[in-house]
Amino acid sequence: MEGVATLGLGHFWAQADALIRFTAYALLAMSVGSWFLILWKTWSWLRMRRAARQIDQFWSAHSLDEAIALLKPLDREGLFVPLAAGAAAAVQAPSGEGTLAAQTDRSDLLTRALRQRINEAAARLESGLTFLASVGSTAPFIGLFGTVWGIYHAMINIASTGTIAIEKVAGPVGEALIMTAFGLAVAIPAVLAYNAFTRVNRIILAQLDGFAHDLHAFLTVGSRPATETGAGHGGA
Repeated sequence: MEGVATLGLGHFWAQADALIRFTAYALLAMSVGSWFLILWKTWSWLRMRRAARQIDQFWSAHSLDEAIALLKPLDREGLFVPLAAGAAAAVQAPSGEGTLAAQTDRSDLLTRALRQRINEAAARLESGLTFLASVGSTAPFIGLFGTVWGIYHAMINIASTGTIAIEKVAGPVGEALIMTAFGLAVAIPAVLAYNAFTRVNRIILAQLDGFAHDLHAFLTVGSRPATETGAGHGGA
């Protein structure tokens, strides 16, 4: 009983070979990277949510340049301001007579500029999600590899002694169980975070799309469609 009582994480780590330790370090690196992305993207989302709630200040300005200046300190993540600035640049860009730009409809130029900014924002929002998805899908299998290796060591110990003794198999089996738990502990937060951020990104992109629709209407027709305001700029 005294020998069993001394078994613990320190004992298992001391008995682990180089492959088990490498697997544990790989899972640890994946966990650190996942939690860094989770905390960073959560903070980023909170700032974007705060900026989305202040969109009405944009429309309270007297000119487009003033509106962009009002929104810039609030939009610290740089999603809404580039959209408005790109729209302003598209309608103010000079087009010489006979050029392709002069022959293109102003509404089409504005739509193209807004769509380009939304695509850039979508790429920024999706950054890091591939890593979270990769961790969530591979970490359990990396932990399973450590589990198989631990069971293999247990079988080797049994074969070398010819008898099944708890002190011979406790270490390798303990390694196997710990690696399984470690793999799941790394994968579960990454999967949950990936699903949460995917949903958050859809909400933010919907707000950007609504803001772009309002900008397009304002710069082409001269008025902001009142019926789209509530749907386009709802809180995240």
